[in-house]
Amino acid sequence: MAFPLPESNPEALGLDPRPLDRLCATIERHIAEGRHPGAQVAVARHGKLALCRSFGRARVEPDAPADARSLFLLYSNTKVLTTAALWMLAEDGLLRFSDTVAQHLPGFEAHGKGDITVLQLLTHQGGFPSAVVPEAAWEDHDLLRRTVCGFTLEWTPGSRVAYHPAPAHWTAAALIEALAGGEDFRAFVRRRVIAPLGLGDELFVGLPDPEHGRAAGIYDPPEEGTRRFPPRTPEDTAEGRRAGIPGGGGYGSARAMAAFYQMLANGGAMPGPGGARVLSPRMVEFVTRDFTGDRVDEYMGLAMHRGLGPHSRGETPKIRGLGAIAHPRTFGHGGVGSSYCWADPTSGVSFAFLSNCRQSEPFHSERMDVLSNLAHASILEV
Repeated sequence: MAFPLPESNPEALGLDPRPLDRLCATIERHIAEGRHPGAQVAVARHGKLALCRSFGRARVEPDAPADARSLFLLYSNTKVLTTAALWMLAEDGLLRFSDTVAQHLPGFEAHGKGDITVLQLLTHQGGFPSAVVPEAAWEDHDLLRRTVCGFTLEWTPGSRVAYHPAPAHWTAAALIEALAGGEDFRAFVRRRVIAPLGLGDELFVGLPDPEHGRAAGIYDPPEEGTRRFPPRTPEDTAEGRRAGIPGGGGYGSARAMAAFYQMLANGGAMPGPGGARVLSPRMVEFVTRDFTGDRVDEYMGLAMHRGLGPHSRGETPKIRGLGAIAHPRTFGHGGVGSSYCWADPTSGVSFAFLSNCRQSEPFHSERMDVLSNLAHASILEV
């Protein structure tokens, strides 16, 4: 399968190569310092790749170099793939974002959740950030539906903004299945979101067993005084890879995520001759709006400018992951301690950085601000 974005070079795409060289040198330095074993980065513009590189090791034991076939755990970058399925169902006329979740998922109204709207769910205002889905429900979708309907509130929906790491998007998965006539949400995401874009070989929500050998490991930072990366086995299991946890279990390559964000930067269609359209420009504009303004996300400790899946740069002095110097309309998402992907619709640039170490703060946020700012600094022609 041919990859949908052809390779080009920074100069041909109106980008300054010098900041991109510094971006790559920074990733190489972090690997040399023992910050993480491996990484991928991709920068694209106008439907072409300006930069696409792999660094270091995909796995430590047994040692395996990171290369173009490596698939990295996306963590919460997965959330935007999952919500894209709901955007498409809305364009099918099956959903309005002002609808309550319970209108489409009967039983969700239990325990005071009847007034939660889809918009509140996707902007982390639902009120159940700590709810848990047991591993038994990963493949038992009747149990998944009963589990999310049984979630209890921790605060009044809409009264606060607080990141829901997992339960909001398990709810979104159950909602997708209800609206799609019982189709497994993973199959729906693949059929409607991933496959039409030509990314079926490099982007997965639910990694099939034959592809597990391509999965990069996921590690914790080295223990004090050592260069040993402890494996994060809860995330790096066959069961977890198969499950396609909708809020944090997808796998992909940096260039596939850069391509996905090229589609969003281009108003819902893959750029270039014959590029597939999967969303309307108006839908992309709507779901990437800032619905939470300067309200502080209590989990993150700063305003996150939440859209219906991604978040945007906004006008606040600080932002997470997207780069402080980004245009206010830049939008994207990150993966805990390891990654960030974004699009700048004003310039047509998309960016993806994926690594295989779940870094702690403040290193991760500071590192991502530097890398994203270098990508933004390369933009010469708007």
